[in-house]
Order: sequence, then C-alpha cells, then structure tokens
Amino acid sequence: MSPGNVPPNPNQDRLKSHFTGHEADAHPQRWDDLWKAADFLPWDRGYANPALIDALFERSDILGSPLKPDGSRKRALVPGCGKGYDLALFASHGYDAYGIEISENAIKIAEEYLKTPGEGPLEGEYKLKDEQLGRGHTKALLGDFFKDEWVDGAGGIGEGFDVIYDNTFLCALHPSLRPAWASRMAQLLAPTGVLVCLEFPTYKPPKAGGPPWALPSIVHEELFKRPGEDISYDEELKPLKTERTESDKALVRIAHWKPARTHKVAIVNGEVTDWVSVWKHK
Repeated sequence: MSPGNVPPNPNQDRLKSHFTGHEADAHPQRWDDLWKAADFLPWDRGYANPALIDALFERSDILGSPLKPDGSRKRALVPGCGKGYDLALFASHGYDAYGIEISENAIKIAEEYLKTPGEGPLEGEYKLKDEQLGRGHTKALLGDFFKDEWVDGAGGIGEGFDVIYDNTFLCALHPSLRPAWASRMAQLLAPTGVLVCLEFPTYKPPKAGGPPWALPSIVHEELFKRPGEDISYDEELKPLKTERTESDKALVRIAHWKPARTHKVAIVNGEVTDWVSVWKHK
C-alpha cells in the first residue's frame, strides 16, 4: 500500500509527539505518565485483537494444546500487556497467562481489570472454552522485559514460555532496541514454544517515526535470522532484505497470514494491513 494512500492518524501523531525529544531510556517513564493520566491511551482498543481471538480458535494446528504432555498448563507470556485483555483471553483457553508492564500505573489498572474481566467485552471471548481443561490463571507483573526482575513472579524462566505473544510491543520500542528484543524473545521462548507476532503498523512510512514505529514483515524476518544483531536500513529508514546466514539462535517462521479481522486502526481503505507471523526455534 502506498504511503500516499494512508489517511492521517491524529492519535499516532499525538503519541509520537509525547516521546519526541526524549532518549530511549526515558521512554518507560513517558509510558507510565500516559497510564497515570489515563486520558489518552490510543493503543487500548477495549478488547483483545480479533486476530488473536481467531488464531486461538482456528490455529490449534500451530499453537497446539494448552496443556503439556504431563498435564500441566502451558505458560503464555504477553510483554506490554496493558490492561490485560490478552491475559484473560489466553486463560479462557486454558493457559496460565503472564503479562509484563514497565508502567506501575498500568499494572494497577491490569490487576483491577483481571479481578472481574467478565465474559469478554467484544463477543464473549473470555467464556471458558473447555470445561475439562478449565481456566488458567492470570498475573500482571511489573518489570523490564529485558531484565529478570519479573521472572520469579511467572514461575521463573525455566525452559522458557510455551507461547509468547507480541501485539504492539515491538512497534512501541525505539528501533535501537530491536536487536535486544529479538535476542530476549529467543531466550524466553521454550525449545518447543511458539512466538506469535501481530505485525503492525505495516502501512506506515518508516521515516514517519513513532511510536508506533513502522513494522513491515521484513523487520521480523531480518531480526530473527541472527537475534541480537542489528539489521540494515536504507536512507528512507526502510529495512533491507539481506542474504545473511542464520545463526544457531535463529528463530524460523512456521506460519504467516493476513488475518480476516483485526483492530480498525489497521484497516486502511477497507483493507486489513496487519499480518500474523509465528516463529519457533531453529
């Protein structure tokens, strides 16, 4: 989609201005300021992304059972969990769901929401899916995704998390943090686990800045070839496809599709612009 065909988005412009002039290490406080004021939270759509709702129902061939072979629950991790919609959704399918937030004020809101999330704000999506499996538990954890200060609250890293879901987390990070993000994802993902990424915004011109920062599919492709290493960009800040060999720590894409549904912000001129990618260890 041509950038010239994308209508202006005042919310994204306002969000970007909140971070303009602040170095990346000051961004956590800027996010917390927004959660504290709670009067401008444009990333909070009021419910989980319909693309995840549909994936949990329709892609068990990729995600597998919410239970491990020994009968214990699999653990789902949601970095940047916000209010906790995704946690309640994963729990309804039988996962034990953990969310991380750098913002203390976001955690307070999430903890309150998760006490009584109800049946789901969109379409009853939190209703228990399987009586025999039961409902998993949810927990929102205060901490820095890149550090281990929160891991004990999620039962430790252990062998890793069985499902990790990134929805508007990577696009909220300054691009300088992308290599560290990829390396940390590879570290936290269990040997047989899957990482599910909602690729948004794919339509935004890279030079427009962020957050949210432009996130075409090639960003994930290049980052996961060699987690921890930076990727190449052209003079327009567009990521470049390379023929770099994969490292031993590479994640490989096992599925990639355009969802039938997503949040309205990613439907541009009637077209869904989001993509869902699923990754596993090499």
